[in-house]
Amino acid sequence: MNKVILYGNLTRDPELKNLPSGMQVASFGVATNRRVKKDEQWTDVPEFHNVVVFGRQAETSAQYLKKGSSVLVDGRIQTRSWDSPEKGKQYRTEIVAESVTFGSRASGNSGSHSSGGDAAPSGARSGGYSDAEAPQKAPKEDGIDYPTEDINPDDIPF
Repeated sequence: MNKVILYGNLTRDPELKNLPSGMQVASFGVATNRRVKKDEQWTDVPEFHNVVVFGRQAETSAQYLKKGSSVLVDGRIQTRSWDSPEKGKQYRTEIVAESVTFGSRASGNSGSHSSGGDAAPSGARSGGYSDAEAPQKAPKEDGIDYPTEDINPDDIPF
């Protein structure tokens, strides 16, 4: 089985390119932390991963993700090789993303995520919206006339 799940922060802005077939591909780096105990003290060891994503998700990733954004990547690991005239045979191991889930948004207008220097993000499912970005509440029921009679489930055609 070849399955990778990463949760971390982008190390650079996504780079969007078009393949000769017309399909879009975005590439970016993700930093994660691994906690290890060294000399009776816990320390964070950063790991850096290259991620590529194709198609519509490549476009949305390039549009909405910026350096420092937290992200959850679900995909597979793949190693590519090519011949370089200057350096000979080259290899690159990367994560081919099947899905990319955006984490909490970066605060401020700079587009960078303030994480206190950690490579790992600070909680993607907490909402992470500033007051200006918060989802709007639905309007009150003042202008909607709902039926007063009860709906019979037998009347529903499906």
